[in-house]
This record gives sequence, structure tokens and C-alpha cells, in this order.
Amino acid sequence: MKNSTTFASQARTLTRRGLGGLAAGVGLAFALSACGGSPLSTPSISASSGGGGPLVVGSADFPESQIIAEIYAGALNAAGVTATTKPNIGSREIYFKAVQDGSIDLAPDYSGNLLSYLDANAPEVSADDVYKALPGKLPQGLGVLDAAKAEDKDAMVVTKATAEKYQLKSITDLAKVCKDLTMAAPATFETRAYGFPGLKANYNCVLKGLKPFSDGGGNLTLQALLTDEVQVADIYTTTPSIQDNDLVVLEDPKNNFKAQQVLPLYNKAKMTDKAKDALNAVSKALTTEDLINLNRAVSGDQKQNPKDAAAAWLKEKGLTK
Repeated sequence: MKNSTTFASQARTLTRRGLGGLAAGVGLAFALSACGGSPLSTPSISASSGGGGPLVVGSADFPESQIIAEIYAGALNAAGVTATTKPNIGSREIYFKAVQDGSIDLAPDYSGNLLSYLDANAPEVSADDVYKALPGKLPQGLGVLDAAKAEDKDAMVVTKATAEKYQLKSITDLAKVCKDLTMAAPATFETRAYGFPGLKANYNCVLKGLKPFSDGGGNLTLQALLTDEVQVADIYTTTPSIQDNDLVVLEDPKNNFKAQQVLPLYNKAKMTDKAKDALNAVSKALTTEDLINLNRAVSGDQKQNPKDAAAAWLKEKGLTK
């Protein structure tokens, strides 16, 4: 994997893994706003301002989120809804508050992490359960639209040679040999619910050890896996290096890793049915494979602009002319 891809993974790690409870997250956002630390200066839009009008699509501070934001904006404009983007706003704590106060009207998010942000103890893990739980956890005035099939989530990844050696297709298979294998993952994997505790509780998988890496499944993690320094690695499912190196993502039949479907988080104040239809059409078309290819185009050797990558995808899917 190239350094640019590694950088993208590091940025994604800071934003997506750094989850706190709602009180902590919103508290940080309020503090930033109060001290003038918010990166946004657009006046707030109250819920009483009525539907319609131009929409501002924000994004988090990593490339994949920026790409999806450009896709949303492009689809809205193609449907006759004027939309602009405000990229690279920051972490979930910041862009969530921006959607809430109307500084932006919507932003792409990930179902499982959004639910964990709203309720750190939410027990839901499957795609359907997570999605159904979200509306009841969101503050008044906020909503989510249809979830895409596309997911960007943690995964247990092995080389093809390791998969063949131990006949691995799922984490259930892995459990039989866990005691002989070392894993590459962030140091927090040892204590997070979906890490060592979850693997033990759900699969009775107790790994030989953890070799900590802080590159979010980037180049250091990849090289450790390819050289057999470790035999298992925690790598996000939309990381291009999985395909590029013929790695095997182990199935997770017991949903140790919470579903992370891409979906729009929005403020209801200006969201019209026309806008909803355009955004739902994006979710219907967007796949995990698409995200992998889009990440490769933007963060790989091509160095494509997120807006250009988004425009090409929208045209390919027939969502723009």
C-alpha cells in the first residue's frame, strides 16, 4: 500500500475509532463552539425556517467521507436541488453538532459508529437492528435516510496462504487456531468491546498476542501481515490493499463487529422529498466495492480529486447525465 493510502487510513482511524458517549461528544462540540473553535461560520437555520432551499453537505476529515459528500452533492444538484459541500469539518463530535445547529444540512455517516456515539452501550450489532435503533436515539430535528449496502468496518484479515494453511473462511474457523496466532491492530483492540473481549465472548477466540500498530490498517500493518510477523490483522473493509494483495476477509457470522453501513445524517429543517429521493438513490447504488475503488482513485497513485471521483461514479451509475 502506498504512503497516501496509509495516511488516509490514519485519518480514518482518528475519526472513526475515536468514539465517545453522546455527552462527551456533544460536550466537546459545544466547547469548541463556545470558544470560537468551530470551523464553521454559517448562521444556524432553525427548524421553523421551513423546507427547501440550498443544502450544504459536510464531511468528516478523511478522504472516504469527503468522496461520499461530493457524491451526495452531485446527486442533489442533478435532481434539481442546489447543493454545495463543506469538506474536512472534523471528527464526528464536530460534524454532528454542525448538522444539529444547521451550519450544514447533512453529512455522510456510518450506522454502527453513529449509534455508538449516541449510546455507547447500545447492544445492536446487525445491520437491520442498528438501523432500526438509530431514529429513537437521534435528537429532535435530526434524521437518517436509507442505508447503503456499502460498509466500511473493522475486519479480521489474513493472507491467502494463512487461510489455506488453516482452512479459514470465518472467525469461527479462526477460533480453532487463535492460540497459535498473533494479531496486528491498534493497542486499544486489547480492551475495546469488539476486540479481544468480543472475540473471546462471541467465538471463544483467545489470540496468542497483540502487536500494536497505530496506522489504522495501513502500510506498517500490511507489511507485518505479508511478512508473517503477524498472522491476523484488523483492517477496514474498504482499504484497497485487501484486494491489491489478495488478502482474505474472514466472515463474522456472530456480528462481533457492529454493522457500519453508509447513510446520510440530516437536519430536517430544509430536507425535501425531492432531496430525500436523490440521496436514497445514492444509497441504493453504493456498494462496498465502489468505496474500495473510489478510495483507490483518490488516495492511491491516481490522486484523483474527490469531486471528480464522485462525478465519475454518479455518471457510471446513471445518477447524472
